[in-house]
Amino acid sequence: MTTALITGSTAGIGAAFARRLAADGHDLVLVARDTKRLRDQATELHDRHGIEAEALTADLATDEGIEAVADRLGDRRNPVDLLINNAGFGNKGRYLDVSMADELKMIKVHIEAVLRLTSAATAAMRERGRGGVVNVASVAAFVPRGTYGASKAWVVQFTQGAARDLAGSGVRLMALCPGFVRTEFHQRAGMGTDNIPNWMWLDADKLVASALSDLARGRTLSIPDPRYKALMGLVKVTPRGLLGGVTSRTGRKYGPQ
Repeated sequence: MTTALITGSTAGIGAAFARRLAADGHDLVLVARDTKRLRDQATELHDRHGIEAEALTADLATDEGIEAVADRLGDRRNPVDLLINNAGFGNKGRYLDVSMADELKMIKVHIEAVLRLTSAATAAMRERGRGGVVNVASVAAFVPRGTYGASKAWVVQFTQGAARDLAGSGVRLMALCPGFVRTEFHQRAGMGTDNIPNWMWLDADKLVASALSDLARGRTLSIPDPRYKALMGLVKVTPRGLLGGVTSRTGRKYGPQ
């Protein structure tokens, strides 16, 4: 039986990955900051699907938290076959309205943690000749959207570059770029969503099913919905200056996740 490790597993896209992978028979390592929610989630998934679910409390905004998860990923006796780097958050406010401490925390979680955990996982996977990594980015990676969009753009470029470097090793990497998903993400950041049209909202479980299908096909980039595929096609041919004006009016704070 294979094992998947999911960061940010207790809510949103991470929880959807946990439900789907448990239903498919994967053992899980669940990572988040809230120990009680982790244990409750682990118990529920174990009881419902008969899989083993390990709860690992870690704050990926700290070196200690990143190191704890990296150590688990590097455990050759209990290997992890699939890593879902999902942990992330948004900051409410435009550039210079957000504190530098919060900006640096975002870089720590969205960039440094993704780099270190991907490296720990793929080093062990390459030795075994198999494994997979899904790094959750966002369609915000493709438009001017402050630190959030910039950090997600890094995730996309890093993941696709690493996938190219590891081609032929048996290790697959994919950047997942969802649009707006109905989760706790915006509520936790104190963001309003009244200006987001209903048609732009995605279902987390359907998103995960599409993402796992894309990973199985060997894709290095997944935009898991025809609506957003079409939108990103328009983005490619839209002048950057015009995109900047649109994102400024809609607010950089509305980062999809």
